[in-house]
Amino acid sequence: MSILQADLDLIHKSIRIIPDWPEKGVSFRDITTLLQDPKAFHKVIEILLNRYKDKHIDVVAGLDARGFIFGPVLAYELGVGFIPIRKKGKLPFQTYAESYTLEYGDITTVEIHTDAIKPGDNVLIIDDLIATGGTMLASCKLIKRLGGNIYECAVVNDLLYLKGSEAIRSEGFNVYSILEHK
Repeated sequence: MSILQADLDLIHKSIRIIPDWPEKGVSFRDITTLLQDPKAFHKVIEILLNRYKDKHIDVVAGLDARGFIFGPVLAYELGVGFIPIRKKGKLPFQTYAESYTLEYGDITTVEIHTDAIKPGDNVLIIDDLIATGGTMLASCKLIKRLGGNIYECAVVNDLLYLKGSEAIRSEGFNVYSILEHK
């Protein structure tokens, strides 16, 4: 099913851009306005559902924190489980951890429960945005460590000029984005 340009325009227009946040020179893509617009939010879920409904996904993994918004809704619609990949220290059970460098130079760590994925599970990773790809790549490494197969890394926004999706693809993972920003 092809995506209508009118639907892409609706989603694009529903995302607020905040200049110079969290630091000067950064144009932050704020999805809270998309979430407040039921038509735009529904359209994002509809696009993702149509893409993955017949793809043998076993589990959806959402990235902290905005992947937690889209991931559970999509998992529910697909009839599969949802697992959170969180920032360090937020999960209560035994975890595996992976560190990476943020686009602003800080080092951060994400974690996953050691029993979150069964070996051989096909995992769809969801987040709102790819910037440099650090969070997504760290998450892919965690899922692979548990024996999962990454079906695809899906986002609403891909900031192409930061080359994150290129970095993810260069590691052998598929990337899908609803919107691309050059």
